[in-house]
Amino acid sequence: METNIEKLQQLIGKDTQSYGSPVMRWLNPILTSVKENGLTFEYLIRNEMTNPFGKLHGGISALVIDDAIGATMIAFNENFICVTINNSIDYKASADEGETIFAETSILENENRIITVQCEIWNAYKNKLIAKGVSKLLKKQK
Repeated sequence: METNIEKLQQLIGKDTQSYGSPVMRWLNPILTSVKENGLTFEYLIRNEMTNPFGKLHGGISALVIDDAIGATMIAFNENFICVTINNSIDYKASADEGETIFAETSILENENRIITVQCEIWNAYKNKLIAKGVSKLLKKQK
């Protein structure tokens, strides 16, 4: 039987219009990599994702972080449902409408009941950190 990670590897390079949560389909990222302990998604910043100044809205950054972490939990915790108990986000720089950004997740700790996951949002050149979030999640048996 195919694992969630193996299924995800087949989706590299494709947008999320055929899978994912309704929010993920609205964000419409492209999965670009499946690593040993995390995922990377690519997003195009559309007009409806911006604030009145044409910059990536902080709430959308938070949504990207939360959704990318959620996808990571589904991929790497097949026997559990993970519920967020804490999110912490630091905003570092802005990004403009029309820019491409990347969200990279990595599992920092996977203890008995608590998982700590990080997500960093970078610009397309990966030389500017846009935002960094860390979430703690509670594992519940399916």
